[in-house]
Amino acid sequence: MTDPIADMLTRIRNAQAVKKAEVVLPFSKIKLAMAEILKRQGFIKEVERIADDAKNSKFEEIRLTLKYSGKEPAISNLKRISKPGRRVYKTKEELPAVLNNFGIAIVSTSQGLMTNKEARKKNLGGELICEIY
Repeated sequence: MTDPIADMLTRIRNAQAVKKAEVVLPFSKIKLAMAEILKRQGFIKEVERIADDAKNSKFEEIRLTLKYSGKEPAISNLKRISKPGRRVYKTKEELPAVLNNFGIAIVSTSQGLMTNKEARKKNLGGELICEIY
């Protein structure tokens, strides 16, 4: 797989399209950090790291419990910005205000993953991973 972050966003998008309650993803530290940000911002209900001993598997997984308001998903749009073929870096002044600050952008900074609002407060720029609203 060339882009595991895009795969994560696509799995969430597809699960919400068919009104699934949960999504299971292969584990990676960056995906877990992104999922924690989504939970903290109220876009998903729960994040759980799973070591699957029942199947005698060596691979860990992440289980995301999706959030819906009525029949509408909490996330209406997921957009990958920086891709493996074209990395996008922004200074703190250039960080976007997603949907007039109703949405978030996830930024990879020197102090870890954070939202565009948190990065702006800490005077940090970095790689613009994705936009969510």
